[in-house]
Amino acid sequence: MIGWLGGRVLHHHGNGAVVLDVRGVGYEVHVAASDVPAVGDVVELFIYTVVRADALLLYGFATYEDREFFEMLLVTPGVGPSTALAALRTMSTGELASAIESDDAKLVATIPGIGPKTASRIVLELKGRVNVPATYVVSSTPSGPHDEIEEALRGLGYSTPEVRQALSGVTLATDESEALRQALALLRRS
Repeated sequence: MIGWLGGRVLHHHGNGAVVLDVRGVGYEVHVAASDVPAVGDVVELFIYTVVRADALLLYGFATYEDREFFEMLLVTPGVGPSTALAALRTMSTGELASAIESDDAKLVATIPGIGPKTASRIVLELKGRVNVPATYVVSSTPSGPHDEIEEALRGLGYSTPEVRQALSGVTLATDESEALRQALALLRRS
């Protein structure tokens, strides 16, 4: 089983995977990070290996804690590697852990590929088993205009980091539908 790889990024696939050159051998790794490393970057990834009859799949994580969280998500019925990876691409581990611990199935359901039933199952199966970082605090209800727009954009499939980066330092219209149009335009440009 492959548990860790370090090497240079050679190529990006459209499906969120990178080809990693490790001493002359190219490994295709599905990366959990929302900010995928650039071609030419040297990276170190903790790997989760899935062996199937028709494929050997590698999933890469920046930290060992993210890898462990990914494995914990796989315990939930109906959550496979693709869904667990989508969860970690959409939300940080701290945000997802906080949502689980605060019974916020509605926030978990904003992850692409996870419906209300699966979100409820994730919360039920994992509550009490995840560690929320002490430095991380999340409100389960939107507290400002940006938060409501962020929630809407996550529902459309955008990840939290890319939404926050696009909206950073931007003043949106007070009308919610106009603010959403502005935010979508900003996301298309970035």
